[in-house]
Amino acid sequence: MVNTQQIILIKDYSMQTKVLKIHKDDNVAVALTTLYKNETYEDVTLQENIPAKHKFALADFNEADPIIMYGVLVGKATKYIPLGGLISTQNIQHASNSYSLKERHTDWHKPDVSKYRNKTFNGFHRADGSVGTRNYWLVIPLVFCENKNVEVLQEAFMKSLGYAPKESPYQAMVHRMIHEYEIGNTGYEMMFADEDEFEIKNKKVFANVDGVKFLKHTLGCGGTRDDARALCGLLAGYITHANVAGATVLSLGCQNAQIAILKEEIENRDANFSKPLYLLEQQKIGNENKLLSEAIKKTFIGLTEANDLKRKPAPLSKLCIGLECGGSDGFSGISANPAIGYTSDLLVAVGGSVVLSEFPELCGVEQELSDRCIDNATAEKFMQLMTTYNKRATEVGSGFYANPSPGNIKDGLITDAIKSAGAAKKGGTSPVADVLDYPDKIKKSGLNLLCTPGSDVESTTAEVGAGANIVLFTTGLGTPTGNPVVPVLKLSTNTTLYNKMNDIIDIDTGTIIEGNETIEQAGERILNYIIDVANGDVLAKAEATLHDDFIPWKRGISL
Repeated sequence: MVNTQQIILIKDYSMQTKVLKIHKDDNVAVALTTLYKNETYEDVTLQENIPAKHKFALADFNEADPIIMYGVLVGKATKYIPLGGLISTQNIQHASNSYSLKERHTDWHKPDVSKYRNKTFNGFHRADGSVGTRNYWLVIPLVFCENKNVEVLQEAFMKSLGYAPKESPYQAMVHRMIHEYEIGNTGYEMMFADEDEFEIKNKKVFANVDGVKFLKHTLGCGGTRDDARALCGLLAGYITHANVAGATVLSLGCQNAQIAILKEEIENRDANFSKPLYLLEQQKIGNENKLLSEAIKKTFIGLTEANDLKRKPAPLSKLCIGLECGGSDGFSGISANPAIGYTSDLLVAVGGSVVLSEFPELCGVEQELSDRCIDNATAEKFMQLMTTYNKRATEVGSGFYANPSPGNIKDGLITDAIKSAGAAKKGGTSPVADVLDYPDKIKKSGLNLLCTPGSDVESTTAEVGAGANIVLFTTGLGTPTGNPVVPVLKLSTNTTLYNKMNDIIDIDTGTIIEGNETIEQAGERILNYIIDVANGDVLAKAEATLHDDFIPWKRGISL
């Protein structure tokens, strides 16, 4: 039942779907299950075994012949590949088409959103007009020198306020094991009790505050002035974020990332900023105990104010969804990514915002995306950012061609262009409303492109800093990535992965591969789930397990 734009099914003679040709112009096909030598599909006899998620040739290729997938150039043959032969790193290399400023192609087929037009979610309304899906207080160091003080504050607040159990189930398990050992019970069954038995719940003090989050990092000094400005911009994005009620900021005083720069970046994002914000500078205060005592007192007062906020109805147009993928596989571009692409189109059609990032994973689809930009200036900005980023990466010895990880390659994404063509499907088909450089904040509804690395946590961190209040994160291999202030919903590209790792994965889109659901049906199911999460009725798995990953991008050294 895979059913969306430009996807073509090839069936074997028993009519069981085993092979997928994604675009009518493709000269390779994808194995949906492991295929074996001498099997025949649409008059193509396989010359060797084809592992699930990998591709095989639909024509004879000579050296330098183009490999086409998703309708675009994704590689070139490095040697002869026979019809029915396996496409691998041994016989193709990365290649992608050049791009230039061309005509605008902004017409698109808007999905029917009649069932969503009057839907709402219950969120936290902020003075700047944004609406949060969560309500957090932040504690932030302006420089890594303050990380230790942040850790002290974290230890003081988390258990006392009920945001962490008095004793984790794993601590309880160890304590039980120690007890059993001390009384002489050394057998496996006695020593290793079920940790669920020992989980100790802790009552929250502030019912309307979802948590206090501590954003430690390794930047703020020692880098360039641009690094310091970018860090302050990112932190300002978090402080002004719809999911944040207020913040406590610790500064040493002598670092590059100065409080004055942070204030400028906050004003750039919200000229009428009015949230509680406590800025504490250690070198001015002097005594460390005094600094920490002051931080605790002010943070507690801020939490009492944050607790006065309550959820109220808001239109779906107040949702801003980050689109992310990590641990991708050969099914990512034909199940989870196009499914959330359809979700993106639904949200754009009701006036919401989505943000597609990971610029190294848009290599090869630049022309399509630049053509979809609403005007020439936006298209030129996108192309300039892509060109500059690739050039900088190449200068340090690793261009976009080096983006696929060993896990990607093992599961069928053997060139950056193959990976990119599938990754871009997350952005759906709507026009590109705006292009943002890191760490800019989203200003327009619709599809936004944000320049970030492909690195999962750096990109997710940046999307949230730009304003995403929920993130959709597709994975084919499994990843526990989360974010401190935003629910990160994990979507598996295949059902085997979902069944194996459903403690960290929220939604299964392997239903598309198995023929039980169309891409459009999955996209609607995902949007309905998003609404439940935005309401606070459902926690993302990453939230429940406290996967609070936060890594600022140090520009130019990450893919």
